[in-house]
Amino acid sequence: MTLPDTSADRTFQVDLRGLVDLLSHHLYSSPRVYLRELLQNAVDALTARHGLEPGAPADAFGIRLHADGSVVRVEDDGVGLTEADVHTFLATIGRSSKRADRIAEQRGDFIGQFGIGLLSCFLVADEIHVLSRSARTPDAPAVEWRGRGDGSYTVRTLPASARPRPGTTVTLTPRADAGEWTRPARVHALARHFGSLLRHPVTFDDGTGGPGAPVNPEQAPWARTYPTPGSRARALAAYGEEVFGFTPLDTIELDLPAVGLKGIACVLPEAVPAGRRHGHRVHVKGMLLSEQAEEILPEWAFFVRCVVDAESLRPTASRESLYEDDTLAAVRDALAERLRAWIARAAASDPDLLARFLQTHHLAVKSLAVHDDEILRMLLPWLPFETTDGHTTLDEFARTHRTVLVTSSVEEFRQVAAIASAAGLGVVNGGYTYDRELVHRLPEIRQEVSVADLDPATLTAHLDPVDRETELAAAAYLARARDALAVFDCDVALRTFQPASAPALLIDSREARHERTRSQLAREQEGGLWGDILGALRQEAPRAQLILNQLNPLVRTAVAIDEPELARTSAEALYGQAALLSRRPLRPSESSLINRSFLDLLAHALRKDS
Repeated sequence: MTLPDTSADRTFQVDLRGLVDLLSHHLYSSPRVYLRELLQNAVDALTARHGLEPGAPADAFGIRLHADGSVVRVEDDGVGLTEADVHTFLATIGRSSKRADRIAEQRGDFIGQFGIGLLSCFLVADEIHVLSRSARTPDAPAVEWRGRGDGSYTVRTLPASARPRPGTTVTLTPRADAGEWTRPARVHALARHFGSLLRHPVTFDDGTGGPGAPVNPEQAPWARTYPTPGSRARALAAYGEEVFGFTPLDTIELDLPAVGLKGIACVLPEAVPAGRRHGHRVHVKGMLLSEQAEEILPEWAFFVRCVVDAESLRPTASRESLYEDDTLAAVRDALAERLRAWIARAAASDPDLLARFLQTHHLAVKSLAVHDDEILRMLLPWLPFETTDGHTTLDEFARTHRTVLVTSSVEEFRQVAAIASAAGLGVVNGGYTYDRELVHRLPEIRQEVSVADLDPATLTAHLDPVDRETELAAAAYLARARDALAVFDCDVALRTFQPASAPALLIDSREARHERTRSQLAREQEGGLWGDILGALRQEAPRAQLILNQLNPLVRTAVAIDEPELARTSAEALYGQAALLSRRPLRPSESSLINRSFLDLLAHALRKDS
């Protein structure tokens, strides 16, 4: 049996209300974009008109906005539409007049590329009225198109007198629930927001009878001429402050002729968390595309905010972000190079600016220097680090320390800083983000300097041993102390070191504690599968070291104690005090030990006095 052929082509049925709901909730961020889309269509129509009449002055054609509370109207002197254009482009969802064969080769001159912008008007109105007259035919009639939210539309031809000049007028009657976006003051504000950098004259009329107010009275600040470089710099800084709300530390001009990009980068006057990316203000052919375009700069450039206007960047379908393509990648790389060049100029010719910049944004520069050899060579000697000589630059630190030791954590640095400083060791805190890696690259800049990680053996080698007689006299006390602290996997030794005011030094790295914890867990799980796995990973757990200072009067008194319990309590107290001075998080058992040893010593003192 032969089945009938049912493969004939069919046409999709479009639920326009559902499509508008999709646009409002998923494509566009807010109903306010309706005005941007109308402005954009008007600008593209003017661009096409200038293509027909290339000799016309740049300001010969413009855009006029009207909003009086009852209607919103956008009128342009652009190329206009014929009746065939109306049927083809306004009645077909997704079709754009910018795709017509006659101007396909000029698509790069237009902002819009997707042909769905007019639908955004249904976010605020149930009906769109378009009156247009084509500039391509001198005696062209006017054409009226009325589109409704239910998907229906009407088209009729009117006498040329209905619109004496070529161009297009779009009129919206707002719905009651759209008042927030269609009030005269809001329409004017939206026009300024989206169109302040447009190259065509735009005016706004609120229906009160006064002259239309200019929406974009001045060119972009970087396109104007100024009497002096200083006045230009001040004008650009003032514009950055107006746009972003802060006074820039400095303003960097951006100019990429290959893609028609111009603008400024404003250096933030306050530090921001590493990796926190700011949104940048991006215009395409004068129309505001996005205020949150993170992708225009690399991640490390979080110390600036940019406002740029570009010719060749591609907007996404929503025209609220940039399309990630090779052009955007090239622009990002080129802008990154401009920021590097600014840092280089500051380093070479403006040390005061460089110092203010590094004081504020040293973390951003460190993140850049990790991956950028040029910035590393240029700025590493200037970057501040925490050292045993205080907060200083590596350049100054290396002048007094030919061997630079670096810790792996902030905790480790705090444990050893005072002792290492007294012993004449040069130690840098490598526990902060990027610091350890950067310090290890110092020999690339200063070949006479060597860098090594600090380990307990390096430090204890610089602590003087006590004489044999003193060691023997303290042997009984040290044995009791080791027994008392065995629960913490802590060894006890007696040395002499400066400062004498420090009774004890606890050397115990985070890695060592983690290894001991893992070994303890393996012992507790011994015999099961989990215990076998941990046992296979287990290494010889490094022990902590409590080093008592024989130069300290309290320690000399403690090691002479004969009473076993008092000796044990004093050793626990010295361990607890050293742990507190290390400023690392205490384990519950250590907190309990500190409390117990304090109470035991207090009780002993009270018994002695009674």
